Amino acid sequence: MAILIDENTTFIIQGITGREAVNMTRECLDYGSKVVGGVTPGRGGRDIYGVPVYDTVREITEKERVDGSVISVPPAFVRDAAFEALENGIKLIVIVTERVPRAEVAQLVELATQKGARIIGPNCLGMIAPGKSKMGGIGGPAANTKQAYRPGNVGIMSRSGGMTTEIANSLTAAELGQSTAVSIGGDAIIGTTYAELMPLFEDDPETEAIAIYSEPGGPMDAQLAEYVKTKGTRLPIIAFMAGRFMDKMPGMRFGHAGTIVEGKQDTAAEKIRRLEDAGISVAEEISEIPELVKQRLGMN
Repeated sequence: MAILIDENTTFIIQGITGREAVNMTRECLDYGSKVVGGVTPGRGGRDIYGVPVYDTVREITEKERVDGSVISVPPAFVRDAAFEALENGIKLIVIVTERVPRAEVAQLVELATQKGARIIGPNCLGMIAPGKSKMGGIGGPAANTKQAYRPGNVGIMSRSGGMTTEIANSLTAAELGQSTAVSIGGDAIIGTTYAELMPLFEDDPETEAIAIYSEPGGPMDAQLAEYVKTKGTRLPIIAFMAGRFMDKMPGMRFGHAGTIVEGKQDTAAEKIRRLEDAGISVAEEISEIPELVKQRLGMN
Protein backbone atom coordinates (compact mmCIF):
# COMPACT_ATOMS: atom_id res chain seq x y z
CA MET A 1 0.00 0.00 0.00
CA ALA A 2 0.89 3.70 0.02
CA ILE A 3 -0.78 6.94 0.98
CA LEU A 4 -2.51 9.37 -1.39
CA ILE A 5 -1.45 7.68 -4.63
CA ASP A 6 -0.86 4.19 -6.02
CA GLU A 7 -0.51 2.43 -9.36
CA ASN A 8 -4.18 3.06 -10.16
CA THR A 9 -4.18 6.82 -9.53
CA THR A 10 -5.19 8.88 -12.55
CA PHE A 11 -4.38 12.57 -12.79
CA ILE A 12 -4.28 15.54 -15.10
CA ILE A 13 -1.78 18.37 -15.45
CA GLN A 14 -3.13 21.91 -15.57
CA GLY A 15 -0.82 24.17 -17.54
CA ILE A 16 0.54 21.13 -19.39
CA THR A 17 1.88 23.08 -22.36
CA GLY A 18 4.28 25.14 -20.24
CA ARG A 19 7.97 24.31 -20.56
CA GLU A 20 8.37 22.85 -17.06
CA ALA A 21 5.06 21.02 -17.29
CA VAL A 22 6.05 19.41 -20.59
CA ASN A 23 9.19 18.00 -18.95
CA MET A 24 7.21 16.88 -15.90
CA THR A 25 4.68 15.12 -18.14
CA ARG A 26 7.41 13.13 -19.83
CA GLU A 27 9.01 12.21 -16.51
CA CYS A 28 5.71 11.03 -15.02
CA LEU A 29 4.83 8.99 -18.10
CA ASP A 30 8.28 7.42 -18.20
CA TYR A 31 7.85 6.38 -14.56
CA GLY A 32 4.54 4.70 -15.39
CA SER A 33 2.14 7.25 -13.93
CA LYS A 34 -1.35 7.48 -15.41
CA VAL A 35 -1.58 11.00 -16.84
CA VAL A 36 -4.98 10.99 -18.54
CA GLY A 37 -5.11 14.54 -19.81
CA GLY A 38 -3.85 18.09 -19.64
CA VAL A 39 -5.46 21.52 -19.60
CA THR A 40 -4.35 24.77 -21.18
CA PRO A 41 -7.15 27.15 -22.22
CA GLY A 42 -6.94 27.87 -25.93
CA ARG A 43 -4.64 24.92 -26.62
CA GLY A 44 -7.27 22.17 -26.77
CA GLY A 45 -6.81 19.54 -29.47
CA ARG A 46 -3.06 19.25 -29.08
CA ASP A 47 -1.18 16.53 -27.26
CA ILE A 48 1.94 16.36 -25.10
CA TYR A 49 3.76 13.03 -25.45
CA GLY A 50 0.44 11.46 -26.40
CA VAL A 51 -1.48 13.06 -23.52
CA PRO A 52 -4.49 14.94 -24.97
CA VAL A 53 -4.79 18.64 -24.16
CA TYR A 54 -8.16 20.22 -23.39
CA ASP A 55 -9.40 23.76 -22.84
CA THR A 56 -11.18 22.95 -19.55
CA VAL A 57 -11.04 20.44 -16.72
CA ARG A 58 -14.71 19.53 -17.20
CA GLU A 59 -14.00 18.18 -20.68
CA ILE A 60 -11.85 15.52 -19.04
CA THR A 61 -13.88 14.77 -15.90
CA GLU A 62 -17.04 14.28 -17.95
CA LYS A 63 -15.51 11.25 -19.67
CA GLU A 64 -12.61 10.09 -17.46
CA ARG A 65 -12.10 9.17 -13.82
CA VAL A 66 -9.69 11.80 -12.54
CA ASP A 67 -8.26 11.28 -9.07
CA GLY A 68 -5.88 14.20 -8.98
CA SER A 69 -4.44 17.25 -10.68
CA VAL A 70 -0.97 18.73 -10.81
CA ILE A 71 -1.13 22.51 -11.18
CA SER A 72 1.80 24.10 -12.99
CA VAL A 73 0.59 27.57 -14.01
CA PRO A 74 1.86 31.09 -13.24
CA PRO A 75 1.12 32.27 -9.68
CA ALA A 76 -1.64 34.65 -10.78
CA PHE A 77 -3.65 31.75 -12.21
CA VAL A 78 -3.19 29.14 -9.48
CA ARG A 79 -6.34 30.01 -7.55
CA ASP A 80 -8.56 29.80 -10.61
CA ALA A 81 -6.96 26.54 -11.71
CA ALA A 82 -7.40 24.98 -8.27
CA PHE A 83 -10.98 26.21 -8.01
CA GLU A 84 -11.73 24.69 -11.43
CA ALA A 85 -10.30 21.32 -10.39
CA LEU A 86 -12.12 21.31 -7.05
CA GLU A 87 -15.45 22.36 -8.57
CA ASN A 88 -15.18 19.46 -11.00
CA GLY A 89 -14.80 16.88 -8.26
CA ILE A 90 -11.04 16.33 -8.19
CA LYS A 91 -10.00 15.35 -4.66
CA LEU A 92 -6.20 15.57 -4.75
CA ILE A 93 -4.47 18.75 -5.91
CA VAL A 94 -0.69 19.11 -6.16
CA ILE A 95 0.44 22.71 -6.66
CA VAL A 96 4.05 22.95 -7.84
CA THR A 97 3.93 26.71 -8.51
CA GLU A 98 5.75 28.95 -6.05
CA ARG A 99 5.10 32.57 -5.01
CA VAL A 100 1.34 32.08 -4.84
CA PRO A 101 -0.21 34.93 -2.76
CA ARG A 102 -0.92 33.74 0.79
CA ALA A 103 -4.49 35.04 0.85
CA GLU A 104 -5.29 33.06 -2.29
CA VAL A 105 -3.74 29.89 -0.88
CA ALA A 106 -5.90 30.29 2.23
CA GLN A 107 -8.98 30.61 0.03
CA LEU A 108 -8.29 27.51 -2.00
CA VAL A 109 -7.40 25.47 1.11
CA GLU A 110 -10.74 26.49 2.61
CA LEU A 111 -12.60 25.41 -0.54
CA ALA A 112 -10.72 22.11 -0.58
CA THR A 113 -11.80 21.48 3.00
CA GLN A 114 -15.41 22.18 2.07
CA LYS A 115 -15.16 19.78 -0.87
CA GLY A 116 -13.50 17.00 1.12
CA ALA A 117 -10.37 17.35 -1.01
CA ARG A 118 -6.66 17.61 -0.17
CA ILE A 119 -4.04 20.06 -1.42
CA ILE A 120 -0.30 19.36 -1.44
CA GLY A 121 1.81 22.50 -1.84
CA PRO A 122 2.15 25.17 -3.15
CA ASN A 123 5.86 25.30 -3.93
CA CYS A 124 6.35 21.54 -3.83
CA LEU A 125 7.52 18.75 -6.13
CA GLY A 126 4.61 16.43 -5.40
CA MET A 127 4.76 12.84 -4.20
CA ILE A 128 5.82 9.34 -5.11
CA ALA A 129 4.83 5.82 -4.20
CA PRO A 130 8.01 4.04 -5.35
CA GLY A 131 7.44 1.45 -8.04
CA LYS A 132 3.81 2.53 -8.42
CA SER A 133 3.36 6.14 -9.43
CA LYS A 134 4.69 9.63 -9.04
CA MET A 135 2.63 12.80 -9.22
CA GLY A 136 4.70 15.91 -9.90
CA GLY A 137 8.36 16.52 -10.63
CA ILE A 138 9.72 14.67 -7.61
CA GLY A 139 12.85 12.69 -8.38
CA GLY A 140 13.37 14.24 -11.82
CA PRO A 141 13.84 11.97 -14.86
CA ALA A 142 12.56 8.40 -14.48
CA ALA A 143 16.05 6.86 -14.45
CA ASN A 144 17.11 9.11 -11.58
CA THR A 145 13.85 8.50 -9.74
CA LYS A 146 14.21 4.74 -9.98
CA GLN A 147 17.76 4.98 -8.68
CA ALA A 148 16.87 7.13 -5.66
CA TYR A 149 13.51 5.62 -4.69
CA ARG A 150 12.84 1.97 -3.96
CA PRO A 151 9.66 0.32 -2.61
CA GLY A 152 9.84 -0.25 1.14
CA ASN A 153 8.56 0.73 4.56
CA VAL A 154 9.83 4.24 5.38
CA GLY A 155 7.56 7.23 4.75
CA ILE A 156 9.13 10.59 3.97
CA MET A 157 7.77 14.10 4.55
CA SER A 158 9.80 17.13 3.54
CA ARG A 159 9.42 20.86 3.08
CA SER A 160 12.09 20.72 0.38
CA GLY A 161 11.50 18.81 -2.83
CA GLY A 162 15.18 18.24 -3.47
CA MET A 163 15.84 17.08 0.07
CA THR A 164 12.98 14.58 -0.23
CA THR A 165 15.06 12.80 -2.85
CA GLU A 166 18.27 13.22 -0.83
CA ILE A 167 16.67 11.40 2.11
CA ALA A 168 15.28 8.70 -0.17
CA ASN A 169 18.67 8.20 -1.80
CA SER A 170 20.31 7.86 1.63
CA LEU A 171 17.71 5.30 2.70
CA THR A 172 17.94 3.36 -0.56
CA ALA A 173 21.75 3.17 -0.26
CA ALA A 174 21.21 1.58 3.16
CA GLU A 175 18.70 -0.91 1.67
CA LEU A 176 15.73 0.85 3.26
CA GLY A 177 12.96 1.44 0.73
CA GLN A 178 10.14 3.93 0.97
CA SER A 179 6.36 3.53 1.17
CA THR A 180 5.44 7.07 0.11
CA ALA A 181 7.43 10.30 -0.07
CA VAL A 182 5.63 13.63 0.03
CA SER A 183 7.13 17.03 -0.74
CA ILE A 184 4.70 19.18 1.24
CA GLY A 185 5.91 22.60 0.06
CA GLY A 186 8.07 25.34 1.47
CA ASP A 187 5.65 28.27 1.62
CA ALA A 188 4.30 29.85 4.79
CA ILE A 189 0.78 28.60 4.05
CA ILE A 190 0.40 25.14 2.54
CA GLY A 191 -2.42 22.69 2.05
CA THR A 192 -1.21 19.76 4.15
CA THR A 193 1.21 19.75 7.08
CA TYR A 194 3.28 17.01 8.73
CA ALA A 195 0.67 16.52 11.44
CA GLU A 196 -2.12 16.26 8.88
CA LEU A 197 -0.26 13.53 6.97
CA MET A 198 0.49 11.50 10.10
CA PRO A 199 -2.94 9.78 10.33
CA LEU A 200 -2.54 8.60 6.73
CA PHE A 201 0.84 7.05 7.46
CA GLU A 202 -0.54 5.61 10.70
CA ASP A 203 -3.26 3.81 8.74
CA ASP A 204 -0.86 2.47 6.11
CA PRO A 205 0.30 -1.02 7.12
CA GLU A 206 3.25 -0.75 4.74
CA THR A 207 4.76 2.21 6.60
CA GLU A 208 6.91 1.28 9.61
CA ALA A 209 8.86 4.51 10.18
CA ILE A 210 8.90 8.16 9.12
CA ALA A 211 11.81 10.36 8.01
CA ILE A 212 11.43 14.13 7.92
CA TYR A 213 13.44 17.01 6.50
CA SER A 214 12.68 20.34 8.15
CA GLU A 215 13.96 23.89 8.39
CA PRO A 216 13.76 26.85 10.78
CA GLY A 217 10.64 28.98 10.59
CA GLY A 218 6.96 28.12 10.72
CA PRO A 219 4.85 26.09 13.17
CA MET A 220 4.79 22.67 11.49
CA ASP A 221 7.41 21.00 13.65
CA ALA A 222 5.69 22.18 16.82
CA GLN A 223 2.37 20.89 15.44
CA LEU A 224 3.94 17.52 14.70
CA ALA A 225 5.46 17.31 18.18
CA GLU A 226 2.11 18.18 19.73
CA TYR A 227 0.37 15.56 17.59
CA VAL A 228 2.78 12.85 18.73
CA LYS A 229 2.57 13.87 22.39
CA THR A 230 -1.21 14.12 22.36
CA LYS A 231 -2.26 11.23 20.13
CA GLY A 232 0.79 9.00 20.21
CA THR A 233 2.13 7.09 17.24
CA ARG A 234 3.14 3.54 16.39
CA LEU A 235 5.76 4.92 13.99
CA PRO A 236 9.30 5.87 15.01
CA ILE A 237 10.06 9.30 13.55
CA ILE A 238 13.51 10.52 12.57
CA ALA A 239 13.98 14.18 11.65
CA PHE A 240 16.82 16.19 10.17
CA MET A 241 16.81 19.91 10.97
CA ALA A 242 18.67 22.05 8.45
CA GLY A 243 19.77 25.62 8.94
CA ARG A 244 21.00 25.48 12.52
CA PHE A 245 23.31 28.39 11.71
CA MET A 246 20.22 30.59 11.33
CA ASP A 247 19.79 30.72 15.10
CA LYS A 248 22.58 33.31 15.07
CA MET A 249 21.03 35.24 12.15
CA PRO A 250 17.50 36.32 13.18
CA GLY A 251 15.21 37.46 10.37
CA MET A 252 17.09 35.51 7.71
CA ARG A 253 15.22 33.30 5.26
CA PHE A 254 16.55 29.80 4.60
CA GLY A 255 15.62 28.77 1.07
CA HIS A 256 11.82 28.90 1.29
CA ALA A 257 9.22 31.58 1.87
CA GLY A 258 8.05 29.78 4.98
CA THR A 259 11.40 29.79 6.75
CA ILE A 260 11.53 33.30 8.20
CA VAL A 261 12.44 32.99 11.87
CA GLU A 262 10.13 35.37 13.71
CA GLY A 263 10.89 34.39 17.30
CA LYS A 264 12.51 31.83 19.58
CA GLN A 265 9.81 29.25 18.79
CA ASP A 266 10.90 29.27 15.11
CA THR A 267 14.60 28.63 15.74
CA ALA A 268 16.27 25.34 14.89
CA ALA A 269 17.33 24.79 18.50
CA GLU A 270 13.80 25.24 19.85
CA LYS A 271 12.35 23.01 17.16
CA ILE A 272 14.89 20.29 17.93
CA ARG A 273 14.04 20.54 21.63
CA ARG A 274 10.33 20.12 20.94
CA LEU A 275 10.85 17.22 18.57
CA GLU A 276 13.12 15.35 20.97
CA ASP A 277 10.74 16.07 23.85
CA ALA A 278 8.05 14.28 21.84
CA GLY A 279 10.30 11.24 21.34
CA ILE A 280 11.33 12.11 17.79
CA SER A 281 14.98 11.33 17.00
CA VAL A 282 16.92 14.20 15.39
CA ALA A 283 19.82 13.38 13.09
CA GLU A 284 22.89 15.62 12.93
CA GLU A 285 23.26 14.86 9.22
CA ILE A 286 21.03 13.33 6.55
CA SER A 287 23.49 10.45 6.27
CA GLU A 288 22.61 9.47 9.86
CA ILE A 289 18.91 8.95 9.10
CA PRO A 290 19.18 5.33 7.87
CA GLU A 291 21.13 4.21 10.95
CA LEU A 292 18.62 5.91 13.26
CA VAL A 293 15.75 4.27 11.40
CA LYS A 294 17.37 0.87 11.84
CA GLN A 295 17.98 1.54 15.54
CA ARG A 296 14.39 2.58 16.15
CA LEU A 297 13.10 -0.46 14.26
CA GLY A 298 15.42 -2.81 16.15
CA MET A 299 17.25 -3.84 12.97
CA ASN A 300 20.78 -3.56 14.40
